[in-house]
Amino acid sequence: MRPRNSLLLAAALLIAAPVSLAAQDADAKAMMKEAMSAALPSIADDATILDWEGTVLKEGTNGWTCLPTPPNLEGTAPMCLDAQWLAWAGAWHAKLPVETTAVGIGYMLAGDEGASNTDPFAEGPTDDNDWVVAGPHLMVIVPDVADLEGVSDDHTSGGPWVMWKGTPYAHIMVPVR
Repeated sequence: MRPRNSLLLAAALLIAAPVSLAAQDADAKAMMKEAMSAALPSIADDATILDWEGTVLKEGTNGWTCLPTPPNLEGTAPMCLDAQWLAWAGAWHAKLPVETTAVGIGYMLAGDEGASNTDPFAEGPTDDNDWVVAGPHLMVIVPDVADLEGVSDDHTSGGPWVMWKGTPYAHIMVPVR
């Protein structure tokens, strides 16, 4: 490469770098805003914000972690999770066994655009997976999913229900409006 072309290339890279960094910064800010929409400001403002690759977008101080919509889902489904739920979400995302050692709380106050009520890994509605679009809700996990046996899995009743009943990922969905 001739020296003049090298200088032109270097100049072009220097000019393009801030645009690329600005685009990355805008993406991170958009992910943070979406993640924080999942919980009350009193929780989200001081929460750690992660992307689904584990990159810390903002370090928090209150023990809560907020994430944008999982990359394998379409639509909107951000969540803010306590430590128990964060471990649960990591296991679910990786399709690994989950071990819950205490009651956990998760917020999805932006709602979600749909999930199977029976299959934790369904990617879309089918005739037999009881697809549900949930509005704003809280989620509760317990150490022993057998404790959920007395809770209905009927998401049309207007009250709390068990999602993914009979699986290790079973949890209570609590609608809030």
